[in-house]
Amino acid sequence: MSAPTSRARCIALAGPTASGKSAASLAIAQRWPVEIISVDSALVFRGMDIGTAKPTLQERALVPHHLIDIIDPLQAYSAADFVRDATRLVDDIQARGRTPLLVGGTMLYFKALMHGLDDMPRANPAVRARLEARAQALGWPALHAELAKIDPATAARLFPNDSQRIQRALEVFEVSGRPISSFQTGGAVHAGPLAPEHLLSLEPDDRAWLHARIAQRFESMLAGGLIDEVRRLRARGDLHPDLPSMRCVGYRQAWEALDAAGDPLTDAQRTELRDRGIFATRQLAKRQITWLRSMPERQTIACDAPDALARVLDSVQDLLGPPMLAQGLVASHPTGSKPC
Repeated sequence: MSAPTSRARCIALAGPTASGKSAASLAIAQRWPVEIISVDSALVFRGMDIGTAKPTLQERALVPHHLIDIIDPLQAYSAADFVRDATRLVDDIQARGRTPLLVGGTMLYFKALMHGLDDMPRANPAVRARLEARAQALGWPALHAELAKIDPATAARLFPNDSQRIQRALEVFEVSGRPISSFQTGGAVHAGPLAPEHLLSLEPDDRAWLHARIAQRFESMLAGGLIDEVRRLRARGDLHPDLPSMRCVGYRQAWEALDAAGDPLTDAQRTELRDRGIFATRQLAKRQITWLRSMPERQTIACDAPDALARVLDSVQDLLGPPMLAQGLVASHPTGSKPC
């Protein structure tokens, strides 16, 4: 293990869903004075706790967490919003003499922090409505095929039924005349604070190990009240399944199950929801791993290895130096610090 040549401005822990990022981040917080910045496009939404596997209040009391519960599910939160907020937080946390630890699985956010992000066109409701109407007539696989002709790089990493991302990619092309992939690489307007070599990536050697954890976690979400959580969100009356918040994995499948089958769900309908939710989560994990593999400078750690946590801690020590907090988790927020 080499000694750090200079203290990293910030470090990051990425990985597919259910790879053990949260547990590893808390172990890091036991040893170094860090504050956690969530890199997750679902954790920003208030009232969406179970289906996002949001850190518990107890965990969030042990070490400051940021960019959790910051907007209502009716609102949108873009990659540009994240870069702005995360960059500010990195500066603030460093000013308090602590290290920002970026943790999550929204890979576009990580890529934007490392390589920057061009000014992408804002959402255009009229264009989106036209695309939605065409998808209802032709199906999303047909629009995916159209995307493959104008932006093969983006189409290659999207599933044919990934309506949210296909719609956004086609919308950007129609509004700007440029493929969305051209906004996500090079020519950046917003410079990010994260060095690619400071990205630690938890990735499984055996995909079956991850699939088993995904199934176990989704079953735990159902047992923990995911359907009731979606019922409460539906009962608000102002949310709908086309919102980014309600397209999150788990929420979308539960919403569709309640729409199709009514309420309450039968045992057979709950089983179907379970199977669809696990399948969708496995698809998400596959996309996350594909994104990670496009970041060659990341430090990869096998999350299914028996000594995975020890490897994570060794890598953090390479970046930050010897542990500074040997006795337990950070017990309180530093003076002047309030999680965002």
